[in-house]
Amino acid sequence: MKKHFRDFFWNSDLTSTAGYDAVVQYLNDGRRTCKEVEEFMKARASVEEKYAKDLLGLSRKVCGHNEMNTLKKSLDVFKLQTEHVSLSHLQLARCMREEAKKLEEFREKQKEARRKVEQQMEALHKQKSSQVKRTMEAKKTYEQKVREKEEADQKMIRNTSSTKNTEKLHAKAQQATQNAEEGRCVCYRWYHQSVSILGRTREEWLREHVTACETFEKQATDRIDFLRNAVWTHLNQLSQQCVTSDELYEEVRKSLEQCDVQEDIEHFITLKNTGDRPPAPVAYEKLSSGQRSPAVAPPPSLPPPITSRRPASPPMTSSGGPSALQDAADRVIHF
Repeated sequence: MKKHFRDFFWNSDLTSTAGYDAVVQYLNDGRRTCKEVEEFMKARASVEEKYAKDLLGLSRKVCGHNEMNTLKKSLDVFKLQTEHVSLSHLQLARCMREEAKKLEEFREKQKEARRKVEQQMEALHKQKSSQVKRTMEAKKTYEQKVREKEEADQKMIRNTSSTKNTEKLHAKAQQATQNAEEGRCVCYRWYHQSVSILGRTREEWLREHVTACETFEKQATDRIDFLRNAVWTHLNQLSQQCVTSDELYEEVRKSLEQCDVQEDIEHFITLKNTGDRPPAPVAYEKLSSGQRSPAVAPPPSLPPPITSRRPASPPMTSSGGPSALQDAADRVIHF
């Protein structure tokens, strides 16, 4: 069996508003929660906006400007998709602000509807409290008049039974009794009328209290459902952003799959090659007696195998003439 506000927020004291106050406090806390969620979404939207702007600026920075061929194409796709990701985050921020705006409108709408009910209930509470006070005062006065009537009756009886009382005292006592009775009757009518008015006030307050509880319960139900859906939508937006980003990144991955290392190497060679022949070896020029001799090719990189030991060259003369220098040069060239 479902529980409802109208069945569990009463109080045995007619002047008490504890049950009503508890419900109103619950709604105030709920309104505060709406405000907090609304501010959270606005703050998250600001984070997304800043991230989107930073990412957009990053996508426009130079990246791989001097690269070429397939890798350059992949880097261009990388920058382009990064820009698209930033724009998708900017769109996400707009959607978040729209959801926060809806939440704000919902909160204000409930606040306005509550205000009318609360104003009516506050007026009834004041009327009820005032009527209870008047009724208690009427009751107190009536009880006083009843006591005065009883005292006058007792005094009348004593004066009647006493032989010493004159007719004058008897008449005076009788008049007092009559006045007390009239006062009692007036107070009785006032008290009875106050009780009747309080009864009608109470019935009206009971009806309005039930109506207010039903209205407040409906607002609480709507608020919980709205907040749940708002957060659910918020999370769906974040999940969709992840999917969108991954789809954009997938385009970059596809481009990277087309990036061929060997093709880029060969492309660079084709575009920037400077020739396929290395420079010729530097020729040795044999010098003799200050005269240039015809150019002769340098010895091969590996000397031919030695089959016999070469006889020692004759020693140089003390004068160190040209013949000795030429023989030394020949030995260097041979080995």
